[in-house]
This record gives sequence, C-alpha cells and structure tokens, in this order.
Amino acid sequence: MAVVDLIMPKMGESIMEATILKWLKQPGDSIKMDETVLEIATDKVDSEVPSTAEGILESLLYNVNDVVPVGAVIARIKTGAMESAKAPAAAPAPVYQPAQSAPVQTVATPSYEVAVPASQNFAVSGNRFYSPLVLNIASSEGVSMTELERIPGTGNEGRVTKRDILAYLQNRHSGNGQQATYTRTQETAAPSVKQQPISSPASTSESVSNYPGNVEIIEMDRMRKLIAKHMVDSKHTSPHVTSFTEADVTNLVLWRERIKKDFEKRENEKITFTPLFIEAIVKCIKKYPWLSSSIDGDKLIVKKDINIGMATALPSGNLIVPVIKNADQLNLVGLTKQVNQLANAARNNKLKPDDTSGGTFTLTNVGTFGSLMGTPIINQPQVAIMAVGAIKKRPVVIETEQGDSIAIRHMMYLSMSYDHRIIDGALGATFLNAVAKELENFDGGREV
Repeated sequence: MAVVDLIMPKMGESIMEATILKWLKQPGDSIKMDETVLEIATDKVDSEVPSTAEGILESLLYNVNDVVPVGAVIARIKTGAMESAKAPAAAPAPVYQPAQSAPVQTVATPSYEVAVPASQNFAVSGNRFYSPLVLNIASSEGVSMTELERIPGTGNEGRVTKRDILAYLQNRHSGNGQQATYTRTQETAAPSVKQQPISSPASTSESVSNYPGNVEIIEMDRMRKLIAKHMVDSKHTSPHVTSFTEADVTNLVLWRERIKKDFEKRENEKITFTPLFIEAIVKCIKKYPWLSSSIDGDKLIVKKDINIGMATALPSGNLIVPVIKNADQLNLVGLTKQVNQLANAARNNKLKPDDTSGGTFTLTNVGTFGSLMGTPIINQPQVAIMAVGAIKKRPVVIETEQGDSIAIRHMMYLSMSYDHRIIDGALGATFLNAVAKELENFDGGREV
C-alpha cells in the first residue's frame, strides 16, 4: 500500500491561496479517482477539489475555514486499501484533524508536528508552526522569528494566520506592537478566558448595535463580503468619473429580431444583445487601447490581449464577472457561444478560477433588470467599466436631407466609469461616443 498526498491545486495565475469551505469526505471513507473530496473558495469563485487517487482517505491536514497556500498537502489517501476498509480501523496516526473535538488547552501539541511532512514546507520554531504565506509576510516586513513567536495565534492550536500577522503589523506600525505580546501571554496562561478590551467599540458590537423596530438581521455570506470589500477597495483606489451618452439602436434591434430564430436553429445558441455590445466595445478598444489597461505605481500597463469581463447576476443575488479571453479574435458566433457558456456556468456554480481572471475591460448590462442607466464601479485593476441600460422606444428627432422629422426609435443610454488618474474626460467621452456610433451604424443587412 502507498500513501498519496492530495495537493491544493493551482487555480489561476494570480491565485496563491484558497479557503476550505467543506470536507465532503472524512478519514476512513473510500474514495474513487476524480471523486470530489472537498469544496474550496478563492476570492474569485468556489470550486471542488477531486481526488487524484483511488483508495481510503487516511487523514485531513486542515480544518474548515483554514486558508491554505497553493501547493500545500491538504490530505493523504492510502491507495490499494479498498478491501481493508471493511476491517476495524486501527488507531489513526496523530494528525491535524477537523475541529470536532473538545477545545485544545495548549498552544501547540506534538501530534501536529508528526502530521505535517517536510515536503509541505511549513516552518517549525519551538512548538509553533508557520505557513509559507505567514513566513513570506514576516520576511517582507522584517519580522524576526523571535518576534513571530510572540504574535498571538487564532488558528487551530494557536497557529498564526494571515489575519493575525497583518493585525500585528498594523499595531506595530501605529506604535502598539507591545499589545500583541501582552495578549499572547494572557492567552497562553489562561486559554479558556478571552481578554476583551473594555473601551473597544468593535469588540462590543453586540452591546452597541441597536436595531429599533421590527427588523430582520441577515449575516452576509462569504461572496457578498468579498464583493463589498472589492467595491470599497475600488473606490479607495481609483478616482471615479462617469460619462453618459445615448444611442439609437433601432437597426441592431430589428436585425436581431429578424435573424434570431434562424441563428438558434443553425448554431443551437440564442443570440442576445450582449455579444453585439461586446463586439462594438472591442472595435473601439483597438482605436483607444488605453481603455484596456491597468496602473502600476506611475506606470500604465496597456494590455494587448483584449479580455472582456461581463458582470453576471447569480441566483443568490450576488454578482460575478466571468471573462471572455481574446474577445478581439472571435467573430459574432464565437462571442455568442462564449457569452452563453460563461453565463450558464456562472448560474450553475460551474465557473473555474481561470474563467474570472485576466479581464481588461468590463461590461455590465443594467438594462436586464429594467434600469435606464447606471454608474458602475470599476473592476480593479482595470481602469474602466461600461454599463448599458434598457432599450426603450421613444419619439426622437431624425435629421434627414429632406429636413427634420419625429420618429419612434429604439433608444438606449450608455454610461462608463473610468479611472481619472489615467483616463481624462476627453478620452473617456470620446471612447463612449465611439461605442455608441458603432451601435448606431450597425449594418441591418448583415449576414452571420
């Protein structure tokens, strides 16, 4: 029999860690090849981790809610042991098991040292263990091992988590570095008693949070918390400016109405307005490439690959932005298939981490829900995001060679928020109006 390590998989170029949401298998359970063992979450999407071997799950090395670096061993599978699964299980080796037992009374135990293999690259100092992520932060911030030993840990068995070391660094930068040492001493001496600062409003939120009247208190789910943080961070990062214009999209609407049945019959795909909007945006980005860029300090990084993100509402009410990679290399049929595939994957929670990474410009269709226009928030690290509103019939003035006339036309508002650090009003408004002109000049006799 052999033991195979189950590794936290790489889930995208920019993703370095993931949070364990749920273990679907427990030690002693039999596992088939590619059977889902656990569910994980990144700051992008939730994913499932399949087994890389067939056998018996021998041990779990992390708890639910633990943040695990990519490449770390998260479980061990004993192969060639399917028949022995029916026999009484021997006493398990001392390993880091999910938190189901009584509270641990010491800061660390020798059993945890046995459970973590050298190949996992966890550092040990005395009786404490540190993940590569914590060690990298400590190294970059000049935190010595002696100083690291004094940081209070809130992880399992007193392990220092990313949040612990970042909180310590914040206190140290503000001149309160000694507070962490004192708290550590108190918790080590009496682990069952949690010291609460009397004067801290954050630690006594229950006593100060009064909700008069008939209310319902709903805790944000994990994704909503991430969205909230992402939006606030974007506002803190980019000075937002929003420009507006409107477009007469009558030719586009009538063309789609004419071809949509034949298109669906031939391509087995429904054609929506979204790929048509993306097509127009891509054409204009080629004329004004700064709209597809990001800022690094005082440098502008212009992205040659045009990857268009499309904001998608989930059944839960949350929002996610899958990305159409190399949108400039796809024709309208290809764009339609990509839009539909990513939208369906998002609604069915089947997106992969790579499906939401690498975006260079984002489109959000607020008109889907009847809104006429919006002021979208930039999806960092991009520098612009466009919103399209609902298409409405309105009487408008039409200029012709024979004179002005009033006609009923299909009209739509477009808005774009952009980063004023690099995109000024002239460029932002010029780009937005260029997209509107592309939509207005749509060829109604076009063949697909």
